Amino acid sequence: MATKKYTVTLPEELAEEIRREVGAGNFSAYVTRAIERQREQDRLGELVAWLEEEHGPLTEAELAEAEAERREHERYFAALKADAAGGDGSHYPMAG
Repeated sequence: MATKKYTVTLPEELAEEIRREVGAGNFSAYVTRAIERQREQDRLGELVAWLEEEHGPLTEAELAEAEAERREHERYFAALKADAAGGDGSHYPMAG
């Protein structure tokens, strides 16, 4: 991918903290990834707005169901991680 140099203004303390964490040679890559993630979030926000316009906002029941499903997935992946660290796989919450 072609690159071009830009000048941006950042709070000095934040920029120096990032530079210490990632190293001077990785600073631009870090900022690029941060901008890419922000663009993804912006696009997701646009999608949510469009879906709500088309179908209406989510109900409390739908939100609760989605949260329960999220927690179930979280438990499942925690079990996978534990098994990778030496478990036997017999406690997968979504196995079956």
